[in-house]
Amino acid sequence: MFDSNPPAPDAIARFYDNYLNCLHKASIPEKQRRWYVKRIEAFIKTHSGRKIKSITDKEVSGYLEMPGRQNRLSGWQFAQCIDAIRILYCEFLSTPACQGVDWEYWKDSARQLDDSHPTTARQLSPAELSYIKERKGEGPLQQVRASHRQLLIRLANEIRVRGYAWRTEQTYEQWICRYILFCKGLSPEQSGATEVKLFLEYLAIRRCVSASTQNQALSALVFLYEKVLDRKLGELETFTRAKRSHNLPVVLSRYEVMSLLEQLQGTHKLIASLLYGTGMRLLEGLRLRVQDIDFAYHRIHVHQAKGKKDRYVPLPGSLVEALREQIEVTRQFHTEDIAAGFGEVILPGALHRKYPNAGHELKWQFLFPSGRLAVDPHGGKIRRHHLHESGLQKAVKRAATACGINKRVGCHTLRHCFATHLLESNYDIRTVQELLGHAHVSTTMIYTHVLGRPGVGVFSPLDLAPGKQ
Repeated sequence: MFDSNPPAPDAIARFYDNYLNCLHKASIPEKQRRWYVKRIEAFIKTHSGRKIKSITDKEVSGYLEMPGRQNRLSGWQFAQCIDAIRILYCEFLSTPACQGVDWEYWKDSARQLDDSHPTTARQLSPAELSYIKERKGEGPLQQVRASHRQLLIRLANEIRVRGYAWRTEQTYEQWICRYILFCKGLSPEQSGATEVKLFLEYLAIRRCVSASTQNQALSALVFLYEKVLDRKLGELETFTRAKRSHNLPVVLSRYEVMSLLEQLQGTHKLIASLLYGTGMRLLEGLRLRVQDIDFAYHRIHVHQAKGKKDRYVPLPGSLVEALREQIEVTRQFHTEDIAAGFGEVILPGALHRKYPNAGHELKWQFLFPSGRLAVDPHGGKIRRHHLHESGLQKAVKRAATACGINKRVGCHTLRHCFATHLLESNYDIRTVQELLGHAHVSTTMIYTHVLGRPGVGVFSPLDLAPGKQ
């Protein structure tokens, strides 16, 4: 089991006893330890006739691809398999193989894109999504969805006809449900401007929401009445408006950004570096396809971003080699998927009908593919989606804490840093606007607070006091 000569039964028993002690130190619950042992037994059986310490990091990663192609394994089982092998190599044996495996990447791969994720949700019809939402749990909003199912389906249909984003569809549906709940289940067809005014005042006075949140609710209700119910709300100017706040974005210094990136490893570091180096939003980066990386022109093509607009962003020269290696990783995944009878990727819009075979081409594969295949909620096809965004979000927050950065840091902070640092380098604001994909320059103007540096150039009177000059 461990080398060419089978070890003595006592040696095998001691090995597993020591591994169980390691699981205990790693705070693995006792009920789960026997399953960890089973994962290790399967791993050793696959490499029968070899010493465990001789197995390389590439072979470990290659082994993890095998359960990643097994549809019978759920997400928690796949994560358990990864954790069992990680503890074996990183905490029990401490071999060089533990340093070469991107464990965080494999852990992220355990979480699949669900049926409500922006990448996959629009494959399902409003009626199908409504049915799934009703079955996801209990609560007052679930009861509203069940009682007003046809109205919410009509709402979703009108939103999709006008080409609104998936996030908008989700947000509007939430607000309509909350409005019906506020009206004690009364249908919007039986209520009107008076109830809408009371609801908006309730949000501002009792719920203390921001002005943008209140306007979001108002937009959802206006859309419902005017586009779905074909009714005019009438005069709403007299309702109490939430006070508009003027918040500046959280921006890190260049040194803080570099310190943050140094704390990240593997795929997380590459994606975070790409977000900072290009100013892309998180999902824009994760949804990149192989063909979007243009090495000849040193640019990246961002397709159908916010507002369904395409744009080019610069390709950081320092990431060229890392991106070439990432494309090679994607190529290897795709080649093995094709050999196993899979290899199809989800295509945007209706391209799967226009180009039926495009989903099997390498150029359409996600640049940052998940480590495991997923059963698509629409039609049951087995596909390889991109990584889930939650893993990188958690990694960035952990990195900020490790760096001692006492600011509210997230993945979107890197986009703020991109814009701010370009303006600090005297780039034109119109150029920054185009790179960020803003529809109006007024949105980009929020980053100009770094140009005038109000208050920064002023000496404090405390520093000018006698004896301190």
